[in-house]
Amino acid sequence: MQIPIEPVIYILIFVGVVVFVEGLYLVTFGKSISRNSQVNRRLSMMEKGGTREQVLEQLRKEIGQHGKTKTIPLYSMLAERAQKAAIAFSPQQLMLIMMGVAAFAFAGLSVGTSTGLPLRIMASIVIGVGGVFFWVNKKAATRMAKIEEQLPDAVELMVRSLRVGHPFTSTVQIVSDEIEDPLATEFGIIADESAYGRDIGEALKEMAERLNIQDLRFLSVAVTIQQQSGGNLAEVLAGLAGVIRARFRLFRKVKAITAEAKWSGKFLSAFPLLALIAILVKDPNYYDSVMDHPYFIPACFAVGIMLAVNLLVMRILTDIKV
Repeated sequence: MQIPIEPVIYILIFVGVVVFVEGLYLVTFGKSISRNSQVNRRLSMMEKGGTREQVLEQLRKEIGQHGKTKTIPLYSMLAERAQKAAIAFSPQQLMLIMMGVAAFAFAGLSVGTSTGLPLRIMASIVIGVGGVFFWVNKKAATRMAKIEEQLPDAVELMVRSLRVGHPFTSTVQIVSDEIEDPLATEFGIIADESAYGRDIGEALKEMAERLNIQDLRFLSVAVTIQQQSGGNLAEVLAGLAGVIRARFRLFRKVKAITAEAKWSGKFLSAFPLLALIAILVKDPNYYDSVMDHPYFIPACFAVGIMLAVNLLVMRILTDIKV
């Protein structure tokens, strides 16, 4: 029994798809759009000659284009994550990329493996859709984590600006100029929309719903109540900043406490696969005597299902809402 090379080819093609999509994204839209960049993309676009109105139109188009496609049956699973990640690719471009990488995966599988045509077609579709979904999901998770980490500092900066006499619209503009992306660009869009006449409380509420962040909902509610009934907004936001920072610390503690259980689940699911690879490397003929048994393939599927269920159960047990 020879060590199967086909699973390695499948994994390499999947990794190649993710790397290809990331490279295409950076080449198309520039390195400043990377979530690891310290550049404020909105200000960068304005420095390159774009007017405030042009930049606002472009950014609003990018952040809103995926929200309109949630009714598409298959794309709806990707649309919400793409909206949170603020992917500059349009939905049409993402679907074309899926088809392109699926074709690339099919060509790679045809050259590197001897699997049947139906299996190659199915695997190519899974790799194309799954690779793009994995990339978008990673982008969304990174961006949302960064926004949640930046939010307490942004609210405290708003409090300091209000206490020295700036109006609230000016404090939003200050936040968009002083902090880093991705939150800077989000607040910059709100500042620009407010300058063109939109209600700032409504803009904050829309951003909170689009990003689905509870702390941003608290901020939009506080601003809306202050607009309707008055009051000391600086004191309200100061208390909100303390609550957000306390929730963030609690979330970090919960994450640290549940880290052992999460990694235990991952290890217990990965260990059988690693053991299988080690056995095949040491003795390629180890399973020759049982491969022809009628229960061998069903048992392999049963093991795979149990490993997936193990990951799912451990995820549910450690998914503690803060």
